[in-house]
Amino acid sequence: MIVEHPRSLLWRKILAHGFLICFIALILFPFLIVLSISFRPGNFSTGDLIPRQISLEHWSLALGIPYQMPNGAVLQPPFPVMLWLWNSIKIGMIASAGILMLSMTAAYAFSRMRFKGRGFILDSLLIIQMFPAALTVIALYTIFDALGNVTPIFGVDSHWSLILSYLSAITLHIWTIKGYFDSIDPAMDKAAQIDGATPWQTFRYVFLPMSVPILAVVFVLSFIFLVTEYPAAAVLLRETDNMTLAVGARQYLYEQRYLWGDFAAAAILSGLPITLVFLLAQRYLVSGLTEGGVKG
Repeated sequence: MIVEHPRSLLWRKILAHGFLICFIALILFPFLIVLSISFRPGNFSTGDLIPRQISLEHWSLALGIPYQMPNGAVLQPPFPVMLWLWNSIKIGMIASAGILMLSMTAAYAFSRMRFKGRGFILDSLLIIQMFPAALTVIALYTIFDALGNVTPIFGVDSHWSLILSYLSAITLHIWTIKGYFDSIDPAMDKAAQIDGATPWQTFRYVFLPMSVPILAVVFVLSFIFLVTEYPAAAVLLRETDNMTLAVGARQYLYEQRYLWGDFAAAAILSGLPITLVFLLAQRYLVSGLTEGGVKG
């Protein structure tokens, strides 16, 4: 029998908690710096971590509200940040839903159906997702520039063309959902077939209700990636009103003057939808990630 001395156990707890606190503080430190910059008067990247004077100038402009300076001058919002935020949420939601639908149906086919070339296609998907998405921007621009001559809705500077390009992010998620489907007992399929269910009915009424955790994980991960995605959005979106927040925020940093305070407020705003989606789906994340990695 193992005997733990109370004093030794106490010191282990103190060290463990101390390490955890230091680790969390290290992670939060960059965020605190950005938050501090957003509340400082003026647009300076250096200064005290806790501002000596709190100013709501940058937050007011980011929210699209004119700000009156102490000297009576009124600052107008230089960019439509809230419109950019809405564009990011809209594109992220639609593209994430499309990725989820495509990847879960493909994963079901790879998990439960046997067909020629199945293993080769799976391996190809795994290899393709290893290449950075930034390598495809030239091809994406060429494809959608040509499509725009035929169908303007899928041309350059269209949200639908960007959403269509984002659907290519299904490769890794197919593997993730397939691993979850593989962990479901095949007897469930047999029981559904005995009851007269078609493969689609088995997928809809048996697999989907049991796969909510992994589907929530895929949706959250897709949404986080798409809201913060920059290379493809920067190439395909040109007009100011069509930009996402990740692309539009770059407008604050031009050569003549860096608006660090306004940029910091916009950067924090971009994290709000991600935080909200994460909080709504957090109860599914742990079980979905662990069970989705059981088999592959």
